[in-house]
Amino acid sequence: MKKVNSTTILWINNSSDAFPSKLSSLKEHDINVASTPSANLTDGQLSSSNAVVLTLEKDCDLLCSIEARKKRLNLSTPIIVRVNRNNFELAILAMRNGAATCIPSEQHDVQHWIETFAIAKTTDSRQASPFIFADPVSRNMLELTERVAKVDVTVMLAGATGTGKEVVARIIHDASPRHAGPFVAFNCAAMPENLIEDMLFGHDKGSFTGATNAQPGLFEQAQAGTIFLDEIGEMPINLQAKLLRVLQERTVTRLGGQKGIDLDIRVVAATNQNLKEAMIERRFREDLYFRLSAFKITLPNLVQRPLDIIPLAEQFVLEQAVINPDLTLSLRAKERLLDHHWPGNVRELQNVITRAMVMAQEKTIDVEHLLFDDITNSVDSFQSLSPTVSKGMTSSHGLPVQGMPNQTEPLIDTVRNSEYRTIMAALERSRNRDQAAEVLGISTRTLRHKLQRLREQGLSVTRAYAR
Repeated sequence: MKKVNSTTILWINNSSDAFPSKLSSLKEHDINVASTPSANLTDGQLSSSNAVVLTLEKDCDLLCSIEARKKRLNLSTPIIVRVNRNNFELAILAMRNGAATCIPSEQHDVQHWIETFAIAKTTDSRQASPFIFADPVSRNMLELTERVAKVDVTVMLAGATGTGKEVVARIIHDASPRHAGPFVAFNCAAMPENLIEDMLFGHDKGSFTGATNAQPGLFEQAQAGTIFLDEIGEMPINLQAKLLRVLQERTVTRLGGQKGIDLDIRVVAATNQNLKEAMIERRFREDLYFRLSAFKITLPNLVQRPLDIIPLAEQFVLEQAVINPDLTLSLRAKERLLDHHWPGNVRELQNVITRAMVMAQEKTIDVEHLLFDDITNSVDSFQSLSPTVSKGMTSSHGLPVQGMPNQTEPLIDTVRNSEYRTIMAALERSRNRDQAAEVLGISTRTLRHKLQRLREQGLSVTRAYAR
């Protein structure tokens, strides 16, 4: 068994529990145990420990209070809970309330505790370094992010899906003077308009049927901290006006309320859309755009920062290799990861590694274990199109398709032109963009992105279709 080097364990005692003398030999394994009564626990003791051990007898009150203190101190220290072997329900409740693991309070085997502390220390080190910035491009972005974090200004994060916008938002919060305050994240595309309004602004008692209690919104919950508004381009136009008012006046009024509540918050917004295009199409307010983008950071795609790919992949292996902690990436697998174009960015990389860990039976992930997402820049394999739109556009015999020129053209141009004609045909047959997307078998958002890409390629695309 390997030694656990310089591990400091904080053993929290209560009135009926003390550090058992049977575990005193842990010192011989470089495990230092500091014992303290729960009433005398200090922030310094909690901050300097690799893991915390506490005993629960009836409820999780002590665990919840320590978890709250960890959150206030921005700590990720794992908590090992001891419970009576027969109190299975309390063990489950402890895990739901944040415990890293539960151990029978009768367990005094030194070797077992050494292994438990080793796992706890590994878990702590993984959580302490959740970000990878190895490539010079991402390092420059990190430096810029940390600089803007020091200034209490509204930030707009722009970048493709999966580039890590929420990660950067958390860095801004953690590196700012507001780091001790809450970080509240909200996806503006996740729910209906009336629910978004209630979630953000809150409501007073009796403001609508079923409002039996007052409920503070997320703006209030982010007091003295940061609120992160993801997918801001998807926010309904009516709510954009209310958000603008909140940003201008730094006050929020709950639904059904009369009194404004002063806010002390920082707003970080993120989008994967072209908001300038959205402003032209009157889907996004120009005044809100300039209010949100006091400072704008554009996140590069993963393919633009290739030196991050392998460190990220290795981190994902480390984070998920619970059953097989010795799992590694072969040289061939690393080369294949570097060759891929990563249209789904970091999120796609994480999915690929997860699949590879399922496929790999030995201790090495090799190239045959890497299963990539079937994503291309072309239309989503015309098989999802309705028969009316796609009729006559494909041939199972390899012969020229009816209506298309016989001369050979580059494959990428053929795909682009076919996609263009298919989308234009769907738009002409439909009342609006939503209906066209339904005919094409894709989401409205995907259709919007495809139209934007076609415009950038110089093709004539009408702007007249509503959402």
